[in-house]
Amino acid sequence: MPHTALLDTATPQDERQIRHLRGIMPAAIESMELQMERALEQLRRRAEPIDKYIFLSNLRNTNARLFYALLLDHLEEICPIIYTPTVGTACLEYSYIYPFLGTTNQPDGLYIRAEDLPAIDQLLDNYRAALPADPQICVVTDGSRILGLGDLGMNGMGIPVGKLQLYVGAAGLDPRRVLPICLDLGTNTQRYLDDPLYLGVRHRRPEDDEYYPLVADILHAVHRRFPQMLIQFEDFSSERAFELLKRHRDEMLSFNDDIQGTGAVILSGFMNAIEQVGKPIDEHRILFFGAGSAGVGVAKQLSEHFIRAGGLSEEEAKRRFWLVDSKGLITHDRGDRLPEHKVYFARDDNDGQQCRSLDEAIEYVKPTALIGLSAQASTFTPEIIARLAALNERPIIFPLSNPATNAECDFETAMRHSDNRVIFASGTAFPAYTIPGTNERRVPGQGNNMYIFPGLGLGAVLAQPARVTDEMIYVAAAALAGARTSDEVAAGDLYPRIQRIREVSAKVATAVIRQACDDGQATAAAAIAAARSGDAALLAYVHHNMWHPTYDAPIHDASTLSTATLPSGNAGQSHI
Repeated sequence: MPHTALLDTATPQDERQIRHLRGIMPAAIESMELQMERALEQLRRRAEPIDKYIFLSNLRNTNARLFYALLLDHLEEICPIIYTPTVGTACLEYSYIYPFLGTTNQPDGLYIRAEDLPAIDQLLDNYRAALPADPQICVVTDGSRILGLGDLGMNGMGIPVGKLQLYVGAAGLDPRRVLPICLDLGTNTQRYLDDPLYLGVRHRRPEDDEYYPLVADILHAVHRRFPQMLIQFEDFSSERAFELLKRHRDEMLSFNDDIQGTGAVILSGFMNAIEQVGKPIDEHRILFFGAGSAGVGVAKQLSEHFIRAGGLSEEEAKRRFWLVDSKGLITHDRGDRLPEHKVYFARDDNDGQQCRSLDEAIEYVKPTALIGLSAQASTFTPEIIARLAALNERPIIFPLSNPATNAECDFETAMRHSDNRVIFASGTAFPAYTIPGTNERRVPGQGNNMYIFPGLGLGAVLAQPARVTDEMIYVAAAALAGARTSDEVAAGDLYPRIQRIREVSAKVATAVIRQACDDGQATAAAAIAAARSGDAALLAYVHHNMWHPTYDAPIHDASTLSTATLPSGNAGQSHI
């Protein structure tokens, strides 16, 4: 996000003279490496994750280049702080920690109330004034379903802020051209309405008849002001998430990461999991525990793969999936009114049998794969894991709920109770497991959306398609599945190592651009020209247009982005 670090120890003497900084800061002129060493030491001195979060937020808002250099060099250590799981704690406490996040140096995002709608253009201009060019990407939430934590109201701003940091770090979106938005439309969480320190508006959320027109007016204003900007919907309540995507995906460049991004990243891991199992795709039976926006979104992505790769009809593919929610197996004759998003996978072939628990559903379905998106901790019990292992030589178990405290099981439990035969991926990071009595160390897969949405977003920004299509989502998943190295394949990894995230994001973005061009959706001339020059040229084009903290990338519109060789930059210059 845009700013200038006024007292940056990398600033050379001649610039200090011009900026009247001589004598008011220490004499040393430091390299990026020295600055990173100091920052890392300060980070590690803080014991509590929330204190680390506050430190990193302040660093980002005072010295963004140093922050992103540190992030790229220490991804495994820092990602869990700036995003899951620590961002969940940060959102719960956002109103309390807000004054200490460095937001006096740089706004953390744009807060839009219903009362602001008549002045929406002014609000957008207020944020645009701090940017060197129009924003390329926006992440927007209304805070109504933050991770597995529920309705956090305005405190949900931590999610768009965190997601955009990952866009920058993982895919090289320019931090000077991002826009986090929180639609501060109220909260139904009483403790926030009663809390004098809560910073959001103090009324309950509007009902649907008021909500959808209001959000539409805001989105249309944002799209009118920044017509080329990609809009990512994030952490809306399930029913509204599906409805907003349905209403707006064809009229503006947008996607929903909870529905489409989660579906794509799990599809990618599932592609590699079924390869390890060695069973034909049409012999798999997939049981989902959790049927919110993420659960249904993942199921739809996987069913699309059954159609494409397995040659099944849509109806045949749908029959390979069973979904369980808080009331049991979802069937048409269960006796309750199903929300619209659950109807597609509701069973009508159960002959009146109802499964009221996950245990009953497992006995009824006898699944080859169990996928959890329930936000209910430890629901994949040792008994359930052992039963799945009894049914399958290589059981597929994906406990995907975030944060870690909501995960359906951890990796050690899955390994121990499956006789170490489980094919595992989680939504949050778990430690490696060493099989007792051996030196064999297994590293769990992590179906982290970070593998998909940064590359998908970068590809959409560069190609400027009219819309993000289902085909673009699918090829993004396939590109991720194919991005493993031979060593990662040999190790049984379902996903590439996180240290290669920029390389992986570039491959995902390349696949998205290629699909946009093949479909005639792309409008950016430079992307189209690069695609016509072949895959190698297109990948080089993507790499060229990824921002990096060791140089200032030029500001361009997407339609005119250069394919020339990158400048080497000045590693000592750490301020934007």
